[in-house]
Amino acid sequence: MPFCSVLVTSPVEKTYDYLIPEGMELGAGDYVLVPLGPRAVQGVVWAVSQQSDVPESKVKAVLQKHDLPAMSDQMREFIAWVARYNLAALGAVLKMAISVPQALEPSQPLTGYVAGEKTIDLNPSQKKVVALLEDGLPRRLSEIEKQAEVSSSIVKTLVKHGVVAAVDLFAKAPCSNPDPDFLHVELSKDQSLAADQIINAVGQDKSACFLLDGVTGSGKTEVYFEAIAEILKRGHQALILMPEIALSNSFITRFKSRFGVTPALWHSSMTPAQRRLTWRSVVTGQTRVIVGARSALFLPYADLGLIVVDEEHDGAYKQEEVLIYHARDMAVVRGSLSKIPVVLASATPSLETMQNVIDGRYQHLKLPDRFGGATKPDIKIVDLRKDKPERQHFIAPSLRDEISATLEKHEQALLFLNRRGFAPLTLCRTCGHRIECPKCTAWLVEHRRTHHLHCHHCGYAMKLPENCPSCGDADSLVACGPGVERIAEEVAEYFPDARVLVMASDVLDSHEKLTKALEDIREARVDIIIGTQVIAKGHHFPQITCVGIIDADLGLSGGDLRATERSFQLLHQVSGRAGREALAGHVFLQTYNAEQRVMQMLADDNRDGFMEVESLERRRAHMPPFSRLAALVISGSNEAATRDAALAIGRAAPRAEGVRILGPAQAQMYRIRGKYRQRILVQADKNLNIQKMITQWLALVKTPSGVRVQIDIDPQSFL
Repeated sequence: MPFCSVLVTSPVEKTYDYLIPEGMELGAGDYVLVPLGPRAVQGVVWAVSQQSDVPESKVKAVLQKHDLPAMSDQMREFIAWVARYNLAALGAVLKMAISVPQALEPSQPLTGYVAGEKTIDLNPSQKKVVALLEDGLPRRLSEIEKQAEVSSSIVKTLVKHGVVAAVDLFAKAPCSNPDPDFLHVELSKDQSLAADQIINAVGQDKSACFLLDGVTGSGKTEVYFEAIAEILKRGHQALILMPEIALSNSFITRFKSRFGVTPALWHSSMTPAQRRLTWRSVVTGQTRVIVGARSALFLPYADLGLIVVDEEHDGAYKQEEVLIYHARDMAVVRGSLSKIPVVLASATPSLETMQNVIDGRYQHLKLPDRFGGATKPDIKIVDLRKDKPERQHFIAPSLRDEISATLEKHEQALLFLNRRGFAPLTLCRTCGHRIECPKCTAWLVEHRRTHHLHCHHCGYAMKLPENCPSCGDADSLVACGPGVERIAEEVAEYFPDARVLVMASDVLDSHEKLTKALEDIREARVDIIIGTQVIAKGHHFPQITCVGIIDADLGLSGGDLRATERSFQLLHQVSGRAGREALAGHVFLQTYNAEQRVMQMLADDNRDGFMEVESLERRRAHMPPFSRLAALVISGSNEAATRDAALAIGRAAPRAEGVRILGPAQAQMYRIRGKYRQRILVQADKNLNIQKMITQWLALVKTPSGVRVQIDIDPQSFL
């Protein structure tokens, strides 16, 4: 009997051999169900052969072959590449591709109801049902109950008499028939040139990576929509990755107006039924365009023809738990293996991406002007050392005056502070005690909305105490620093008649709430928006003309390699919300460091100058993109055992030319969710195989069972 090597969706490093039962035809890429120990698990056939190194008596047989198109050679090659590069278990990467195992089996049909062939004397309620079904469209029972205003028993009685017939309903694949010519859009000269270059790469059967580099409001979306239209005409699928699903709300409307249908979505808030239908529709090729978060990259597409990574610089593309990877970088690899174009779009590209442009790896497409002739906003630095807010307030007088003038003109103002809750620290005035999370090295954040103190790292929450937990003094606890809730209180004090909306992930905690909030802004039912980074990117609000950044210094400290780059990108994105159409925009950066390079270059709108200086500093420090980094994070619930394991790993570190080992040392966030954390940072020349070195290094050390070692290739966070 022939054998097959199967990779299963478990954290395993290799494939396992199975017998192919008589009558079952299997080939590489087929989806199968196989026994693994006492369980039956899903897997994919990696290879078929006539012999096995395992004795036939010990080889079990494949249990079932799923009726689905086989996983492509390129997808299996991509899974293997991701595992090798990120030092992850091969089976763990496959599990990301088969993230909805229920979808391997066809969905059970729902029951719908249509008009039957028989007639009887009808009472008034029954007549309403028959009249509703006269159009021939099948409806579910709940729809009939609602639209005809009848009970289910009336419908079932009509079915019994043959007046109404039950039929099977199969859910329609999302985005199965987008029309590439649904709406013709007139592009500017720069947009047309950029779109033509991407379109020319389609069908060339070779990889091509483009940086679509355009100022906020320049129409980058319209450019890659043209490329997607070409992909659809050729019968391929397209993937648009977005850093946060919040971006898709306004995006869905734009997509529908261009292609006549909504795109298929892929994100963590989908229901199990939606995920099952979408996964299967992607694998069968029925779904043509997916808009998704980073995990959408691992869907096993039937015929992927284009990948777009919108806001390519965004930190949300880095997954830092379970399987650690960077979706932007993996997208470029997937495009290369599949020989299809990849478009990286951003107004503030990452330094790594810009260096790839300089090195000739990526093609640079520029959109230097805002679409439709809109002008860039005027950016002003507010020096808080001179323009001081009132005591226990955080809005400078000049910004307050500008908000007032904006409201008088019936325009909208946006106040940005990337900090949820009311205050980041609760302090005792008597003894100086700071209330910390019992599980993390972090202060608890006060949320007035819930009257609780919350940890934003592990989710721990406690009721705001009346007395100091340390000294017991009553009424001694004071909130220090601002969060968006505190700014909202201040705004209500200064502008009591203004309609205020707070936008933060803990307030807008559902797709429906976020959609409603964005609609309220667009329809001018809100005067002042106070938001975190939820509001910073991808939204188009023509009435916002005043943007105030409450604490522009936030994020510049902490010893992070990319702190200044991230701050510049985020503040630049927020600034881009002002003056999107005919109305002129004004941006105010509140800072205690007016001379700081980030502030000065933001005010001068000198992005390229900032990138040059940042690049020079990284080169001098021999940091990415001019070297390679990897982090080893050693964690465990026993502090001494974790420290000893880290020291043992540190002692075994290789001594090689072009390699620096930094640590072990306590992580900046020393304790998270009750686990103590030690970090080792590996800095290496670009030509070194850092993965091979780390694999050989860790093989020399036996780690205790209670201690975990995580490997982060190309780390983005240094907490």
